[in-house]
Amino acid sequence: MLERHGDEGDFVASDTVEAFIASLKRPRAIILMVKAGDAVDGVIDELSPLLDPGDILIDAGNSLFSDTDRRVGMAAAKGLRFVGMGVSGGEQGALDGPSMMPGGDRSAYDQLAPILTQMAAQVDGDACCSYVGPGGAGHYVKMVHNGIEYADMQVIAEIYDILRTTHGLAAPDIADIFAGWRDGDLSSYLLDITIDVLRRRDDATGGSLVDLVLDEAEQKGTGRWTAMDAFRLGVVGTSTAAAVGARVLSAGKVLRLRAAGVLDGPAATVRPLDAAATDDLSAALLAARIVAFSQGFDQIAAASKEHDWRIDLKAVAALWRGGCIIRARLLDRILDAPAREDSGDPLLLAPWFRDTLAQTQHGWRRTVGMATADGVPTPVLASALAYYDGLRQERSPANLIQGLRDEFGAHGYRRAGSDDPQHTDWARSGTDAQ
Repeated sequence: MLERHGDEGDFVASDTVEAFIASLKRPRAIILMVKAGDAVDGVIDELSPLLDPGDILIDAGNSLFSDTDRRVGMAAAKGLRFVGMGVSGGEQGALDGPSMMPGGDRSAYDQLAPILTQMAAQVDGDACCSYVGPGGAGHYVKMVHNGIEYADMQVIAEIYDILRTTHGLAAPDIADIFAGWRDGDLSSYLLDITIDVLRRRDDATGGSLVDLVLDEAEQKGTGRWTAMDAFRLGVVGTSTAAAVGARVLSAGKVLRLRAAGVLDGPAATVRPLDAAATDDLSAALLAARIVAFSQGFDQIAAASKEHDWRIDLKAVAALWRGGCIIRARLLDRILDAPAREDSGDPLLLAPWFRDTLAQTQHGWRRTVGMATADGVPTPVLASALAYYDGLRQERSPANLIQGLRDEFGAHGYRRAGSDDPQHTDWARSGTDAQ
């Protein structure tokens, strides 16, 4: 590293941990970039005896937020300051500036801010880095960021699958369609790199490289964490959960090959793609993306309330505008929306989002309906639509669920217009509620 880049700064190489610690100016600030889990605790245990009170440890990996909460307390007990900092941007962000989501010890962040804000991506003169909140708040926001990322990638893949399967298009042609969407509200980093992936040719065969990639999606766990904590909080996170489920299903390639020869489905039909169908697909992509972002921000708000983190949701949207994987035009719309803290309403009820979903819902419904009729799976597109319809449903079928729960388990129910608990012997005709 020093041979290649030593002339770019005042770098010091160390052969031992002791020499590394000795080389740092006090109070020391050390960034950890190791695999989440036990490895982080191992490095902390190795460094802590060599550090002085007031020194700072910064975990910039994808640690689980509850682990960060624990580490903040453990570090404080030793007189150290701990920062759990979510970082998004991949290789490009590492070179050009990532989005950074620091949480934990506030005094540590205040000391680090002059450096971190210069390292971060810049949008309209503002750094994509600001203090998120105490404890594990920074890593929580990064976790949900990754959950939205799962959903966004999956819904792009579902649109690609419809274009490939139902309309018979090749990868370069699909790239051209996506390129026509990149200047509007669908503009995003993920759409841009999708176009790059679809246009890449294989050097050996001359065909599309993406067609030679094994269709088994991998994952590191942040999407699962997001979905699991949404359930724990009692908020809806169906877009991320559906995306995680799709990855799990894709990983079972052997099972899918067996099932493909056994399970029946509709006959494959290839339809020409016209302008109306193209508009429907873009509408479906935008609508599902709106739902994924709305659910993500709702989850952050719920976690912030539970943990008393006091996360500024507008600030989170600003952090994600540059450097990160889910940066998108949609984040500017979120910044322009009324503050959620003022109303408590989900993002979907903000004027622009409400009106946009009203305009896109018909194309969204036609897309999901057509895909279902053709046997093309659309887990995120369909679950997002179900969430939208469930949210706008004045009277849900949950009254029947409550009746069933009361019948088999005597769990009780509330009668409309009353808070008093009720119980009925449903099998006996005419029995009054108790």
